[in-house]
Amino acid sequence: MRKIRATVPGCIMLMGEHSVLFGEKALACAVDKYITVELEPRQDRLVLVDSALAQYESNLDDLVPHPDLSFVLSAVRHFTEKCPSGFMLRIKSEFSHKVGLGSSAAVTVGTVAVLSAFSDSSLLPEHLFETSLSVVHAVQDGRGSGTDLVASVYGSIISYRVSPRKITSLQVLPEISLFYAGYKTKTPDVLKLVETLSENSPAVYDEIYRLMGVVTDSAEAAIKAEDWLRLGCLMNNYQGLMDALGVSDKVISDMVYRLRDSEVILGVKISGSGLGDCVLALGDDPQINISYEKIPVAVSKQGVNLEYL
Repeated sequence: MRKIRATVPGCIMLMGEHSVLFGEKALACAVDKYITVELEPRQDRLVLVDSALAQYESNLDDLVPHPDLSFVLSAVRHFTEKCPSGFMLRIKSEFSHKVGLGSSAAVTVGTVAVLSAFSDSSLLPEHLFETSLSVVHAVQDGRGSGTDLVASVYGSIISYRVSPRKITSLQVLPEISLFYAGYKTKTPDVLKLVETLSENSPAVYDEIYRLMGVVTDSAEAAIKAEDWLRLGCLMNNYQGLMDALGVSDKVISDMVYRLRDSEVILGVKISGSGLGDCVLALGDDPQINISYEKIPVAVSKQGVNLEYL
């Protein structure tokens, strides 16, 4: 009846946004902003959740839905028959869910990890990823590449292809900085817009995705060689392709070009689906004059970590 705690890093997309959904490779990295999910066993069959998003109580065998806890409850449903009793889940985050650091992915991985331990299921990284992906697909009607889940499970920088599935850990820790636009467009809404734009020129958009794949493959080689100057150039290339896709607005463009004025920063691009949220820079210039919110982050070598308390 010991408590079980999972500590999970947030994550950002380094490269591969949008194109990963069309068979290309993606690069994601875990960051040193963490979510903790702590499970405390109970003697009954009740499930309680204590989080900043919601307070929740229901019966394990007849879970009541809650719109703010969809990923958590989807994970609980996955383990219902294996759980020996009810439990309390306490969820704490070092970052806001409004900022694109993969909070939904981190919460999902953390919940899956503590429930896997509680139900004596496999704790191998590949199993945690597979289960977490199933949980996300259950919530999102089968949609989602799982790229952010991979980074939260494995840590560091991850090269990932959906099909045929290939996961490669790149154990390097380049210096990065992240800036927030002040607003965020939901990823499904961005994807819907891109889909609409592509209907008039499907061949053009297919070529954009192919070029994104070429840039991402080159970026993986640059990371392996620790050639940060080349990686920065490739990040700039990818940003141009995001603009061509239609997901770089006026604010994002202003952020990108202000950051590129720095001699310290080697490359800048959107991190995420676009139309707001965050811009990622390779390098960090404390002296840069920019009015946008800086989110202090570094690449985290640690993936999901379990403790028994």
